[in-house]
Amino acid sequence: MDFVNTAAALDGGVYSHAVVEGDRVYVSGQVATDRADGGPPPGDIEVETRVCMELLAAVLEEVGLTFADVVRVGVYMTDLREFDRMNGVYEGFFAPGRYPARTCIGVAAIPGGCRIEIDCVARA
Repeated sequence: MDFVNTAAALDGGVYSHAVVEGDRVYVSGQVATDRADGGPPPGDIEVETRVCMELLAAVLEEVGLTFADVVRVGVYMTDLREFDRMNGVYEGFFAPGRYPARTCIGVAAIPGGCRIEIDCVARA
């Protein structure tokens, strides 16, 4: 088992950015404020979604993978009424018709006051 961290995402949390176990890579949830440069302030679901996806891409790249290797995504949102706006950004990170399995769950709160957190599982 390998524990992976990337300079693109913020260090300091008590977790690894990804764990490689056999042919699977489990990528920890990313939020907009996790970006090493501080990221945008929370508040715009489209901006936050893009940052989350960019951070996931950076972690995947660290282990030699891309979104084409992702088999499952978890999306956690504080306001499910923003689903369509989130989905409009999200779908642009995948080839048309090649979307991973996904769960989208409404939650009461996300660290840093963010509106969204996204994690994924990829095949190595």
